[in-house]
Amino acid sequence: MTETMVKVAGGDTVWADDSGDGPPLVLLHPGVGDSRVWDPILPDLRGRFRVIRYDARGFGRSPAPTAPFVLLDDLVAVLDHFGIERAPIVGCSQGGDAALGLAITQPERVSALVLLCPGISGFPVPAAPAVRAAYAEAEKQGFDAMVEVALSMWARGERTPEVVEQLRSGVRGWLAENDLEQPNPDVFDRLGEITAPTSLLVGDLDVDWIIDAAQQAATRIPGVEFVEVPGVDHLPPLRIPERVLALIEATVSRSRG
Repeated sequence: MTETMVKVAGGDTVWADDSGDGPPLVLLHPGVGDSRVWDPILPDLRGRFRVIRYDARGFGRSPAPTAPFVLLDDLVAVLDHFGIERAPIVGCSQGGDAALGLAITQPERVSALVLLCPGISGFPVPAAPAVRAAYAEAEKQGFDAMVEVALSMWARGERTPEVVEQLRSGVRGWLAENDLEQPNPDVFDRLGEITAPTSLLVGDLDVDWIIDAAQQAATRIPGVEFVEVPGVDHLPPLRIPERVLALIEATVSRSRG
């Protein structure tokens, strides 16, 4: 296993992990946590793939950003650092949005695409004044109050220690970004351009607009395997690791067929 700090635009760095044998596979974490969200499936994946995962700026083990940045650009920088020209990309939430951006703007680099409750730039997210107000009030009360609001929204299943730590890491990441994160390219109206074998999973305990976005995306992505899972919130890798592992393996197999 190789742990390293990868240079990205603006003089910043991100922590990355390159481990395992076999063809490359890239894992992109959600914005409500960090790369440890993949820990439940990592041992199985490392036996079959060269797994690349990293923490976005300000999340997990990566330092806070000091310059404006785009998550898609950082993904490209990490791929280039490890010499990955083409690979399956697995993205959860904000990681799914970066994965979609790569699949549409640089399709030659994506051999398969696995999307877990993805964010989708360009999707018309409905206004949620009550949610904004709750976060604003929690911010006045401090970090733990912010974590509690985040848990109530994104982790609607059991609050295991791993789930709570993911949301704590997510809130640290939100605070570290300091408005420096810039949007990925809009992709919602371009989903029909995806050429890689794609699977998309969403749980019925997720946020309503995430479920809506996933359902609409499933009607636009050519040949997508769409899965709705009961009893699952915004953290599928922690909630249903075996199901996620099987979905990854099946989607990668489609790319080889």
